[in-house]
Amino acid sequence: MATIRDVAKTAGVSIATVSRVFNGNTAVSEDTATQVWTAASALDYWPNGAARSLTTSRSNTLGVLLPDLYGDFFSEVIRGIDQLAKREKYQTLVSGSHASVEDVLTATRAMRGRIDGLVMMAPDSITVESVTKIRRRLPVVLISPPFAVDGCSSVSIASFSGARAVVAHLVGLGHREIAMVAGPAGNVDAEERLRGYYRGLAEAGILPRAELVVQGDFRESSGYAAAAALLDRRPRPTAVFAANDCMAIGLMSALGNAGLSVPHDMAVVGFDNITMAQYMRPPLTTVHVDAYALGQKAVRLMLDTLSDPEGEKVTVQTIDVVLKVRSSCGAKPAVATNTTLGAEADQQR
Repeated sequence: MATIRDVAKTAGVSIATVSRVFNGNTAVSEDTATQVWTAASALDYWPNGAARSLTTSRSNTLGVLLPDLYGDFFSEVIRGIDQLAKREKYQTLVSGSHASVEDVLTATRAMRGRIDGLVMMAPDSITVESVTKIRRRLPVVLISPPFAVDGCSSVSIASFSGARAVVAHLVGLGHREIAMVAGPAGNVDAEERLRGYYRGLAEAGILPRAELVVQGDFRESSGYAAAAALLDRRPRPTAVFAANDCMAIGLMSALGNAGLSVPHDMAVVGFDNITMAQYMRPPLTTVHVDAYALGQKAVRLMLDTLSDPEGEKVTVQTIDVVLKVRSSCGAKPAVATNTTLGAEADQQR
């Protein structure tokens, strides 16, 4: 079995240099680091991470905790996190928490000692309850928290602005009976999209009707189920805004099975712009969220946090979203535009 001494000899450098490369020390030139990694790969040398972290008090690994690992949105967030982390010489440990405080704490305890910091999506107040306990032991960066947490930088989505723009767009196409399939109660993005829906209606002078808001859970099945409820409403809605694309896709499937045509019988708009949205028939109008960039911004905030042991750099960011107009809303090509929506209104919540 190869040793660090063998790697140093093969690479033509000192053992100390090999150690510095494995510890991510930036004082080593790129060429020398490449020599060391090439030698280690050729010799199939596996550095002892536990021993290294004891020496340096750093593991060069970031923990990632998401409420779910299902679907395009979360895979894009993870891809953004992983690619920037690797570029910065960090590895990642990923786990799902399912929005349970106990799951969050259990997953974090399992990572403790193996990570330098935790990037955590905390979209509801229940999950955020656990952050205070974790923050005492680890640097934490939050994605989509419902409120600011002392000592934690965060990045959120401009959900309110996006939803408000969807309603304005549908009103501009002549719709007045606009329904919504809402996301899960307590989830900050679901609540912000619902708030944007109500604000959009108010700005158009449309009185909201409670029966036009159907509860969903961000899954396709809840969008599918919502169709039955909406088709019973009188007057029947002419347009539906689903709080994410998965529910919009389920809704469109149910409408098709019921013999209705989208957008002629009912226009449909989603949120997130997952990959499948553009390949739907008709292609789904939606609000684009750059989930990849969301993950990368979270990592960048974590790197800033790790370089600031005094905890003075707390940054709160909101990323813009873009209205992607396709055919499912019934827009004519002449008015089909993509509009970037600023995050100022979301930052004021």
